[in-house]
Amino acid sequence: MLIRPRLTDYHGIHAAQVDLDFAIPFLDEDIPLYLDPFMLWRSPSQQDQSLHTSLINAFNHLGFLASQGRETEAVETLIIASECDEIGLGTSLTRKGKRIGPDKAKDIIGLFRTIPHYQHNGFRHFEEIQFFVEGISKDRISDISCNFLKSFLIDFTIDQCEKIGIPTQPCTLQHVYDYRRNRFVKENGVNLPINPESGEPIILAPKRWMRFVPWINYDDYFEKHCPQDEISHNPEDLTRVKVLSYNRQNYGAVERYIAAKERSFEDCENDPLFSQIPITSAKRVFSQIKKLPTGKTDGADVKYENLVGRLLPSLLYPKLDFAQEQARTDDGVSIRDLIFYNTRSTPLLQELMNDYCSRQITFEMKNVKAVERIHVDQINRYLTDELGKFGVIVTRNPLKKAEMTRTVNLWAGQRKAVITLTDADLEQMVEVFESKQRDPIDIVNKKYIEFRRACP
Repeated sequence: MLIRPRLTDYHGIHAAQVDLDFAIPFLDEDIPLYLDPFMLWRSPSQQDQSLHTSLINAFNHLGFLASQGRETEAVETLIIASECDEIGLGTSLTRKGKRIGPDKAKDIIGLFRTIPHYQHNGFRHFEEIQFFVEGISKDRISDISCNFLKSFLIDFTIDQCEKIGIPTQPCTLQHVYDYRRNRFVKENGVNLPINPESGEPIILAPKRWMRFVPWINYDDYFEKHCPQDEISHNPEDLTRVKVLSYNRQNYGAVERYIAAKERSFEDCENDPLFSQIPITSAKRVFSQIKKLPTGKTDGADVKYENLVGRLLPSLLYPKLDFAQEQARTDDGVSIRDLIFYNTRSTPLLQELMNDYCSRQITFEMKNVKAVERIHVDQINRYLTDELGKFGVIVTRNPLKKAEMTRTVNLWAGQRKAVITLTDADLEQMVEVFESKQRDPIDIVNKKYIEFRRACP
């Protein structure tokens, strides 16, 4: 069974995240990113700017409906827009969210009536609702954006699936926003990829719109722009509720913040799903690893796991996409693994897939003076047909002769390959990471070649 399966891995598409235009969705949980509508506003692309205008027009139409005595219709539309399960962005572990209730929707629609600026001009950035209404955060902003932009995202998804070969099938979408009728409608026969675990359709989103935190957000406003002394001279009384109440009576504070964020738009960049640590940090992390004693004294084993867990994902990126750090128990012994997706983007990685069916690659960390037979047996039991039969033990020193023979026998008898990365190998990987003359995964390749030469 794959660890943290992704749509591309399920369909056998070996593409690294860095090479794709969309964020690869997980099958059983959300992607921990959010669609930030400000990314469309600040984009040099006329298409993105037009989409932002359409998004804002759709949101401001809710205010128009309310002004025409059709508040019920506006509330129902906003409730539908408040959750977008097909997109799978956020922090849900089930890819299922919950829509806002009627009272919350009425509070938001009420901003068009209670704040004169919105009554006369509408919103320029609808993210501003989080400065006036409790319980509105980045996930709501993202989902509302996705729902109003769903028609474009459907076309984007179809195009990306055709480009890289993700299978699609006709499905029905209950809520797609129709800009001509200014309401959500049902669409039948839409060709989209299907989540094999839930049977629900999946919609992809462009990476260029993604951020961990929206450019316009409450915490940034509160810390850098909110006139806190005007609200309360006692920091303990400076609650979010009081700030939101102040903002409703003093829109100018929010307006100044929005103007400042627009002026600094060039600093607003999309966030990748994974960012490598800087070269100086890699060298510092390895220096800390070298100083650690072997064993468990003073928590050295946990420190080792944490440091290697910081270092390897950066050294191996983008050839290997990091899946997650995973703890397991084997015969009462806690074992820490690093799991990577096999992108099959190098001859080595393709060989690991062809020869060992390694759709994912396991790196097991052992802060011991010498790897023993029990350690080899542990990783052996973990190398199954589902995960693949290639694994790496990350440890401090080279294998002793008996344990090396044990790994060779595993290959001869079961066609399983277990190689080791030692302190010396990590140091070499950091050196090539710094020089940029070679790729750190070349050291993994070298260790594999050495292992195969030792096999019969």
